[in-house]
Amino acid sequence: MAHIFLDESGQFTKHNNEKYFVAASFIIGDSRRTEKQFRSWQRTKFPRKLRYQPEIKFSEIKIDDNLRLKTLKFIADLDVRIYFAYLLRKNIPQNYYKKDKLQSGHLYTNIIGEALEMYLPINDLEFRVFCDKRHLKGIKRSEFKEILKARLLPQMSSKSIVQIEMIDSEQNVNIQIADWIVGALARYLEKKELGNECYQILKNNLLGSGKELFKDIWDEKYPKQKSQSND
Repeated sequence: MAHIFLDESGQFTKHNNEKYFVAASFIIGDSRRTEKQFRSWQRTKFPRKLRYQPEIKFSEIKIDDNLRLKTLKFIADLDVRIYFAYLLRKNIPQNYYKKDKLQSGHLYTNIIGEALEMYLPINDLEFRVFCDKRHLKGIKRSEFKEILKARLLPQMSSKSIVQIEMIDSEQNVNIQIADWIVGALARYLEKKELGNECYQILKNNLLGSGKELFKDIWDEKYPKQKSQSND
């Protein structure tokens, strides 16, 4: 049985300094093991005020960078296997806009579909995916699940079972682990402080390189800039 836990970093339209939207996930056989081990780490290594919080994010300001990297190394040693997909926000195609408003729910659904397809083909007949709960503008959660199932099942065995669930990250430690993974990879892509150190810690857990989505959009819009940059 394959358990996949997924989280994302970044916003589609929020005006800030982030260039990327990143979705990262990890696959594990025994999800209870990772849950117990991460909780044990939290309750013995984190500052006392954080030891029993329901959720500790990668971006938690009360954790110093030394502990942040040690925690990431601890996660890497849990033998999690990672895939990630990402996009430059400026490359979001126009067909995701309706009357100049971004249909973010449909865009998010497609990104998650792309991210999950990275696991295929797969031998496991039970493919269970757990995402962090989020608002899906323009699409119902039931539609989100059905669209992903319809996308994945034709590429799998006829006996396969696909489960897609959205869960509050405060109630699921493994989604919190996914938050640490995606936060670290986003920091690397954004070229922020500690980004290279984060990538070096996780690189042996990566199942291939990250998948960049819509990467040809910029080349189609601005072919001259591409030609000049290659000179």
